[in-house]
Amino acid sequence: MPDCIYENGSPSYSGKPDVRERLFRSGPGRLTDIELLSALLGSGVRGRGVTDLAADVLAILDSSRDGPDPDKLVSLNGVGAAKACLVSAALELGRRLYGSRERRVVGPADVFGIVSHWADRTRERFIAVTLNGAHEVIRSRVITIGLVNRTVVHPREVFADAVSDRACAVVLAHNHPSGRLDPSPEDRDITTRLRDSGELIGIPVMDHLVFSADGYYSFVEHGLLQPRSPD
Repeated sequence: MPDCIYENGSPSYSGKPDVRERLFRSGPGRLTDIELLSALLGSGVRGRGVTDLAADVLAILDSSRDGPDPDKLVSLNGVGAAKACLVSAALELGRRLYGSRERRVVGPADVFGIVSHWADRTRERFIAVTLNGAHEVIRSRVITIGLVNRTVVHPREVFADAVSDRACAVVLAHNHPSGRLDPSPEDRDITTRLRDSGELIGIPVMDHLVFSADGYYSFVEHGLLQPRSPD
């Protein structure tokens, strides 16, 4: 049985009973990624609620740097061809219409607005936001997914995409599932390594943000990284 239940003509969900109602009331910007996917998928399958199904889809999206592969989505129990096409088409349409619109990075608050939806993940995501010469966002990607309290990233994983994007600069960010914003010694070390690598290939690192749902820590604002602008 689908877990989409209609009461008095209004849809609700067993996992998130008022997800569509809250979408209309507060706007989609107030919903988490899982809630948005739940609204998009509509229902789960027998034995698997829509929230669980949305979490599986989200795991694939987080690990897909260039958009979801419909074949991977179809491989999930409960995601048929129709739902896979719906998710893929919705994300591609959103990217085309709104992906870079008015997404100019002037300071760390702008970056936080781009990456904050990853704050609720239970494992660290290391993210790279590539910029053109006008400080406009080209792409934002999850580079690696780590453990609960740390992630490991190599410069080649960051700058391979930046070179492919013909980026003029990159901003780094990663979430701390613990909620603490102070950078660890490992965070400081990888920032130095990536800064040096960026200088070598001509794609400077503009900033590195450690973030949670409650805010962010900017390496530039705290004097741990000299601010650089795209050439």
